[in-house]
Amino acid sequence: MAGTSCMCAAAVTNPIDVIKIRMQLEKEMSEQKGLSHLKGRYYDGWLKGCGKIVHDEGIRGLYKGLFPSLLREGSYSTIRLGAYEPFKKLFGATDPAHTPLWKKICAGAISGAIGSSIATPTDLVKVRMQAEGKLKDGEIKRYTSTFSAFKDIFRESGIRGLYVGVGPTVKRAAILTATQIPAYDHSKHIILNAGLMEEGIPLHVTSSMIAGFCAALTSSPVDVVKSRVMNQCQVTKPYTSSFDCFFKTIRTEGPLGLYKGFIPNWMRIGPHTIVTFFVFEQLRKLIGMAPV
Repeated sequence: MAGTSCMCAAAVTNPIDVIKIRMQLEKEMSEQKGLSHLKGRYYDGWLKGCGKIVHDEGIRGLYKGLFPSLLREGSYSTIRLGAYEPFKKLFGATDPAHTPLWKKICAGAISGAIGSSIATPTDLVKVRMQAEGKLKDGEIKRYTSTFSAFKDIFRESGIRGLYVGVGPTVKRAAILTATQIPAYDHSKHIILNAGLMEEGIPLHVTSSMIAGFCAALTSSPVDVVKSRVMNQCQVTKPYTSSFDCFFKTIRTEGPLGLYKGFIPNWMRIGPHTIVTFFVFEQLRKLIGMAPV
């Protein structure tokens, strides 16, 4: 149920994910700090960015990387969301309505880290396929398909090549899951305990909106680092590690460089969270499981 709900959300939000990746990689390592990095961008905002992609690559451009994205959700998110409650119980959570927040955060961080460490190759291929824009004359596609991408990366760099960026990927997943799922879980039960809303779709959507904003706020910096480390080729590697990427980004682009693509990131995580928990709660209800 966790995997199915997250795959549904990924299918809905893939266009926003593509725009987010393009904005995060644009003007990479440029000497522009503060708000100056907003000037002269090709993908100037998520709406204009969407228009540019459709103009250059057609509607299909917004769905680049969809298949590896679904593979990623079917593995990574199956574990991070599906294992959240069992881990929470391991920390001694017996009453869903009165579980301390720290237990939820720990459960989310652990399940997210485990899921992402396993599914990093699918995330790597997704980022690289989504990052490729309109080809110039004489250029050829980096990868012809999802499976050729796995094959080419493995042939060039071995199994280690498929785990490029595993460090920032695990960090992002731990931060994201430790924020998103506990924020949904905790805000939902605060609202229920206060008697403001009853169990049902309006409550699920409200809690999802809160969780989506919290997740975007905490995960955006490490998401930028993850995208950049994963997108670099093996020949010219501007970053030696995720920390190197983090500090170089701050040094050349300022702290706001870590929030490039924040709006599309929020616009993706928000709907992604809403769809995920809406489908997840409905599937649980369908088979007779208690709500989150």
